[in-house]
Amino acid sequence: MPFLPRAVYPLMIGSALLMFAGGVNGLILPVRGSQEGFSSFSLGLLGTGWAIGYILGCLIMPRTVARVGHIRAFGAMTALAVVSVLATLLIIQPWAWIPLRGVAGFAFAGAAMIVESWLNERAEATSRGRVFGLYTMVNLASTTLGQLALTTGDTATHLFFVIAAIFYALALLPSGLYASHAPNPLVGASLDLKTLWRNSPVAVVSVVLIGVANSSFGTLGAVYADRIGLGVATIAFFMSVAILAGSAAQVPIGYFSDRMDRRLVLVAIATTALIVDLFLALLQPSSVPIALAASAVFGACIYSMYPVIVAHANDHAPDNYFLRTSGGLLLLFGVGSIGGPLIAGAIMSLTGPSGLFVTTAITHLGLVGYALWRIRQRAAPEQKEKTEFVAAQPARMSTPETVVLDPRAEEEEIEEQMVDTSGENEKG
Repeated sequence: MPFLPRAVYPLMIGSALLMFAGGVNGLILPVRGSQEGFSSFSLGLLGTGWAIGYILGCLIMPRTVARVGHIRAFGAMTALAVVSVLATLLIIQPWAWIPLRGVAGFAFAGAAMIVESWLNERAEATSRGRVFGLYTMVNLASTTLGQLALTTGDTATHLFFVIAAIFYALALLPSGLYASHAPNPLVGASLDLKTLWRNSPVAVVSVVLIGVANSSFGTLGAVYADRIGLGVATIAFFMSVAILAGSAAQVPIGYFSDRMDRRLVLVAIATTALIVDLFLALLQPSSVPIALAASAVFGACIYSMYPVIVAHANDHAPDNYFLRTSGGLLLLFGVGSIGGPLIAGAIMSLTGPSGLFVTTAITHLGLVGYALWRIRQRAAPEQKEKTEFVAAQPARMSTPETVVLDPRAEEEEIEEQMVDTSGENEKG
């Protein structure tokens, strides 16, 4: 894309390395943990630990960067990520993996926010949409490649832990060597629950339920696939095809979302997901083509719900409130992500692998029921009042800085939401 600023490309490379490492690390842990005989509940707690660390990273990192600067903070985050990965290799025990996964989530969120803040500075208002689109594409491709890397070696050895650590360390090079000065301050995350609820109750309820369902699948989908007898290569494809299908599905879903009541679109998506939930819970398909097809449909549903909810919430938000609305929804998604793997892991420990999709079925049923009730209570906004749907990466890969890259964000609000760093400048 030659029409983008040249300074964007080193940052994209750094983000690609970071996401590749995250893809490898995020999948090797449940696969290896299942091979080591960890309980489903313990493996679910890995997702809970990650979500807690990720939220803390989004909340704490703006002030940390204001205090020590972007480059030093980014170096510290990559170091933490490398240490967390190698420590999980040294101590293969659930009691160690859970807090270490929290450290990894904190470091990953912090590093991603810093890269995104550099991108936000390099991208002018007229090019932010193109940068956002390229950034989303690069991250999805890199995460998918990281997951598929597990098909190339033995997951019972140290190989993929070391690969994840190497790529976390390499992520420091493009940004650290290229960036010569500090970019703008980071945007702080905040949650104005009262305003969010007043603007769109269905968005508040739905985003928490989606956080429960998506994090449950993201953490324990590999465990489910392993427990029903799928091989490591199939497990990698089972998880990757869901992300890719979710990305592709946003194009047609966005088209319909912009032309009709978004809540009806949400109901249709959640109903389809519910059908797949029941199929995977009851039949537990051992046929590779059927399992992959089911995962693709499921991913197309669960990973396209979040951008529909963001668009719906912003249809009802006041002017210059996009960042606070979208950032608040991201934190609520994180709250659901804390509880989802914990609940699903506990149910799987009691009922077996089907417990994962029993959990997601309950959340999708609740989403459908609440959205239908809200449709009866409140009319959809007029077409001229609707914001534009924008395709996005999965919420678990997004931070408040990702929201700033969204072309719907207004420059005035971005400046208002930046954490003040007056008097604390980073030297090149």
